[in-house]
Amino acid sequence: MLNNELFFFFYNLTQRSEIFDQIVIFIADIFPYIVVVLAAVFLLFHNEVLSSPNPIKEFIKKWKEITLVFFSSVLAWFLAYVLKYLFHTGRPFDVFSSVTSLFSETGYAFPSGHATFFMALAFSIFFSHKKVGYVFIFFALLIGIARIVAGVHFPIDILGGFVLGFAIAFFLKNVYPHT
Repeated sequence: MLNNELFFFFYNLTQRSEIFDQIVIFIADIFPYIVVVLAAVFLLFHNEVLSSPNPIKEFIKKWKEITLVFFSSVLAWFLAYVLKYLFHTGRPFDVFSSVTSLFSETGYAFPSGHATFFMALAFSIFFSHKKVGYVFIFFALLIGIARIVAGVHFPIDILGGFVLGFAIAFFLKNVYPHT
């Protein structure tokens, strides 16, 4: 099966170098927090909220874009967790006894909540700021691949999360345009 073959292609990169494994853990488990902070900082500074003489007034003017980005991400993450309980898909280390993940993860796997959240975040930014959006799409791809390499997701989990994240961001952009 292609999903398993792709998984083992990426997973077999681990447990050969402690440095590489630590980089994968950082990208898959710690870097996502940094990405959220970077998105918040970008949206605040790009919209001149923090640098304004009256940041509260400026924030009120720009609140739609800022809240839309984070609302679409949180909504996508919530829907991913609802779908996890509908699909009941095991993680690679649950399916294959030979797989030892690089860090602990619990719950069902499909769709990946991380992939869903970060793709929704990336495309919500992309729809308003193309150049910066590409950077956040790259971050989402990097996080998704790292979670496969770390042994906590199959490629289909990540792909499903990416599709769901994009769909939520696209839907909300069209239902609730902010520009």
